Order: sequence, then structure tokens, then C-alpha cells
Amino acid sequence: MNMYIIGLPILAFLFGSIPFGLVIGHFFYRTDITKHGSGNIGAMNAMRTLGAKGAVAVLLLDTLKGFIPVFIAVHIFAKYFNANGFNDPAFARYVTLVAALAIIGHCFSPWLRFKGGKGVATGFGSILAISWPVALIALIAWTIVAASTRYSSLSSMLACIVAAVTLWLLTYSPWLTAWGLFITLLIIYTHRDNLNRLRNGTEHRISLSKGS
Repeated sequence: MNMYIIGLPILAFLFGSIPFGLVIGHFFYRTDITKHGSGNIGAMNAMRTLGAKGAVAVLLLDTLKGFIPVFIAVHIFAKYFNANGFNDPAFARYVTLVAALAIIGHCFSPWLRFKGGKGVATGFGSILAISWPVALIALIAWTIVAASTRYSSLSSMLACIVAAVTLWLLTYSPWLTAWGLFITLLIIYTHRDNLNRLRNGTEHRISLSKGS
């Protein structure tokens, strides 16, 4: 069992590092997504480059990169720690390690010379596996901001802040809260170019049509 405990964080990083946007674009659309639009491998650039079906596929797969390893950690490996929820510090640390490595793998993929996506979908998948109420509240926050501004980047950053606060309010776990803050800072970092465009008024708005 110790081997599996040690192996899951490594597998979380490797699974998270798979650039599904690039894979789907290459095999199903004969398109290198990194050479079109913003060059990002995430769902929003997939929408602009591949269209709605490609974007949905990328979104689901990127979400699963965070959800699957964290779900295994939360619901299977809890028995190893004899944990009674996230009040157990060792268990909470382990779950946050798995979740963090999945997102880091996505944002700094070794297959892309340690570049990658923004981490939003993978982060959402991790949160969903940890606490679906937190994920739901973050999704509602994202939807409200996206509907009012049509800026995916702004919606994502604000939703992360909401998720970090909600993690504390619903779990009171210092480790989960610290992980929420880590995700927030990481996603703000990966959106640094978007922040510049927001300041300059040149940021791309959400569009449901290919090539927009």
C-alpha cells in the first residue's frame, strides 16, 4: 500500500501533464492548437480554434485530470490514514499534495517544455473531488462574472478566490485553505498576460463561435 500512496502524487503530476488540447487538436482536427488563437491548450482557446465540440472535449478531459487522482486520494486512500475527514492533518496534507501536483503538471507540462494551460479546469476538477459544494459555489461565481463581463480570465480568477474562502468556511481545514490560496495565486500567475490585456482593454471576450 505504501507504494500506491507514494505513486499517486507522481501519477497525478503525469496525468495532469497530458496536453489534451494539443492531443485532440492533432488527432481529430489536424490542428496544432498552440499555433492558433492565444496558443493556450485550454478549453477557451480550443473553442476559438477547434469549435464547440473540441472545446467541450478538452474541458471535460482537463477537469478529469484534477478530479480522478484527487477522488482516489479522498475516497480510497482515506482508509490508509484512518482519517475522519479533513480534520486529520496528515490526510489533508496528502490530498492537497495530490491536487497540487495535478494542477502543476497541467500548468508546467514536461511534454510542452514545462509550459501548459491556465489550470482552471484541472483546479475545478480537484475542488469537485474534495468538496462538491465548494465547486458548485465557485462555478456559480464564475457564471455570474462571465455572464456580466464575458471575460473568462476575470471569471476564473475571481472564482478561485471564492473557492479559497469557501474551502475555509465549509471545512475549517488549514491545509485545504492553504491549497485554495495556492491555486488562486497560481492561476493569477498563469493569467498574467490576461491581466495586462484587461488593463489595456484588449482582452478576448467569451465567444461561442469558432475563430472569434
